[in-house]
Amino acid sequence: MTLTLLAMPGNEAQANALAARLGCAVMLPQMRRFPDGETYLRLEGPVTQNAAIVCTLDRPDAKFLPLVFAADTLRDLGARRVGLVAPYLSYMRQDTRFQAGEAVTSKSFAHRVSDSFDWMVTVDPHLHRYRSASEIYSIPVSVLHAGPLLAQWIAAHVNAPVLIGPDSESVQWVSAVAANLNAPFTVLEKVRKGDREVEVRIKDSQILETGRQAVIVDDILSSGRTMLEAVKLAKRAGAPSPICLAIHAVFAEGAEQPLTAQGARIVTADTIAHPTNAIAVAGLLADAIRASVAA
Repeated sequence: MTLTLLAMPGNEAQANALAARLGCAVMLPQMRRFPDGETYLRLEGPVTQNAAIVCTLDRPDAKFLPLVFAADTLRDLGARRVGLVAPYLSYMRQDTRFQAGEAVTSKSFAHRVSDSFDWMVTVDPHLHRYRSASEIYSIPVSVLHAGPLLAQWIAAHVNAPVLIGPDSESVQWVSAVAANLNAPFTVLEKVRKGDREVEVRIKDSQILETGRQAVIVDDILSSGRTMLEAVKLAKRAGAPSPICLAIHAVFAEGAEQPLTAQGARIVTADTIAHPTNAIAVAGLLADAIRASVAA
């Protein structure tokens, strides 16, 4: 494929995995900070008419301006279409105005991305109140689903699993994975008492008393508080030390330590580089990139 594939800092491994599947080279930007904090960016090498930037968007505030500069520079150097490969898509949390005067940042962020790119590929964005990404993005967005990959990992590594969704929002993830495995599942009830304080309850605790291996499945592991309470509940119900399985390893600082202290094993997809990564999404991404470039 004739494609300029640019890897923003921290995305080199994912970009190399994609390049091996797409048959293209990886361009690495020269970047540094001026003493006043502004970004210096330089691209070296030929730029084709089709270009894509690989940049997962956890901790997005520091990443976004350099990302926009890179997209603009690719166009200046000859690219006619520039796509964004964002395995993790940020700013999906604030999808409505919960209190007067709040910024609906999901819409603002979508507008900025749509202004800078011609298409986007992402994995399991947290579409809660939006039915699809097209409600806020004005460019074509390929939304990929890692559920089958999670199911494949469980099938290969876990005997007799029982799947647990840590809250009602996780039902779409856990039910899809359970269906792929033909495995039983349950979804917990969550009561959030603050950004870092939650309580979870279960209606059918007997499902955890069968001796099956508990696998707690969610799309995002961020603060880890909900997952931690789910681990504690599963252990109180007599389940063996659970496996915590998530797509996006956001992980606020220190979030994984309480989980491992409870004896839980953490497994994530590699949408965000993290030591817990065990499930590769490059195959999904590469197919979607080919389709987006050809469109």
